[in-house]
Amino acid sequence: MGAVAKGSPADAPPETAPRRQLVLVTGATGYVGGRLIPALLGNEGVRVRCLARTPAKLDAVPWRSSVEVVGGAVGGNLGAAITGVDTVVYLVHSIGQGRDWVRNELADACNVAEHARAAGVRRIVYLGGLGRDRDNLSMHLRSRHEVGRALAASGIPTVELRAGVIIGSGSMSFEMLRYLVEVLPVMVAPRWVTTRCQPIAIADVVAYLARAVVTTDARPGVYEIGGADVVSYAQMMDVYARAAGLPKRWIISVPVLTPSLSSRWIGLVTPLPVPLARELVESLVNEVVVDDNRAAETFGVEPMGLAEAIGRALAAVERTTVPTTWSGADLTHFAPLATDPAWAGGTSLTDVRHATTWATPQAVYDTIAAIGGERGWYSGDVLWKIRGLLDKLVGGPGLRKGRRRTIGVGDAIDFWRVEELTPRRRVRLRAEMVLPGRAWLTWDIAPAVEGTQVTQSATFRPRGLWGRAYWLAVAPFHRFVFPGMLAGILADAETRSPPVPADPAG
Repeated sequence: MGAVAKGSPADAPPETAPRRQLVLVTGATGYVGGRLIPALLGNEGVRVRCLARTPAKLDAVPWRSSVEVVGGAVGGNLGAAITGVDTVVYLVHSIGQGRDWVRNELADACNVAEHARAAGVRRIVYLGGLGRDRDNLSMHLRSRHEVGRALAASGIPTVELRAGVIIGSGSMSFEMLRYLVEVLPVMVAPRWVTTRCQPIAIADVVAYLARAVVTTDARPGVYEIGGADVVSYAQMMDVYARAAGLPKRWIISVPVLTPSLSSRWIGLVTPLPVPLARELVESLVNEVVVDDNRAAETFGVEPMGLAEAIGRALAAVERTTVPTTWSGADLTHFAPLATDPAWAGGTSLTDVRHATTWATPQAVYDTIAAIGGERGWYSGDVLWKIRGLLDKLVGGPGLRKGRRRTIGVGDAIDFWRVEELTPRRRVRLRAEMVLPGRAWLTWDIAPAVEGTQVTQSATFRPRGLWGRAYWLAVAPFHRFVFPGMLAGILADAETRSPPVPADPAG
């Protein structure tokens, strides 16, 4: 063979792929962190490491195999978590967690800053809170700003994004807004309902954070972020009511209503625990509006308006596609209490029943798929007819639609519409009767040790106070209708199944 000329491709060193920056996301199990990580993973130049106090909470997330997870807390030893990290994203917030939460929050930030400096971290991205430092800020907002200053004091270039009310399915602000507007047609509220704010959609918050991570040439400093609209809290409630299809809500402003009293009725009506509600209420007196547009200019995000943000959040709740919620974070003091008030109903009001049959999953599915029409609903036929008649009187379809012999998704079954059909696994019907809310009937089918496990769920998402009153009114009839319905389905399914072979042992 001939000699290879010096400097030819055969002589050149192999090309190496460009180094991807390693990003450590603190608060990975939290509301914002759980939404930011998929966005970061969509960037080829980024690798993600997650810091989680309870790593097992990330086992079920769809992106688990694409990230590295390190157990630990921001207040502990971060040597293993922060080694080799280029950018730290600080999303931890300890609001209301014990009497010393402000002091602990600052100590945690200082601990992260110290470890980051020792490890040679090149950049910190922090999500803080809006509010003018010259104003008499609430303890919550002061703490947000102090955390930002502590991170910047590390000497590491720090980008602090300051946001106000975050609107998104499952966010703390959205859930408080949703419950107040849906449950209370008339509200007695203090003067903070006239305070101006600039709510921002969670999608835009995530976009800002992701671009702050990848835009490494952005100058460090404070960037204020907000949505396209500046509104009062009262106006925000009006926008929600319109988006949710609710009648106008009446707000009576009173000059004196202490934060303690406000937080107690918020704690009663919404899922927020009273101590957490109090911290938020005290912040509502502060105007949280963007004073400059450097963030939009630097990161190129065009935020959406309030109506669109609320519409998106409601659509996610409707589809039950809420990837993260405020109560899913590691709020150690509040986790046991982060539940809906029993009478308020929450996102869904349900009647759930379980049963096991020796019939095959196919036989159960075929039986459920044949329900309605001439076959009926197996139990409470008189009650079903009365309900159909009442529906017709108020302009609904009643039971007149009947059903086709073989059904598919989108077909009508009496006053239901087929929303999902998964052979041998699930049947889901959506109500088309006139209701102060939305309703579904769902059957989930699963193989069991001795046959088939069937879960029957009646789900109702109320609209406003009348929706909750409706559920309370019809709930007594459920105990007559739904057990008999499930029993009838299983009995019919067993007639469709091959007989169980006799045990030779007798």
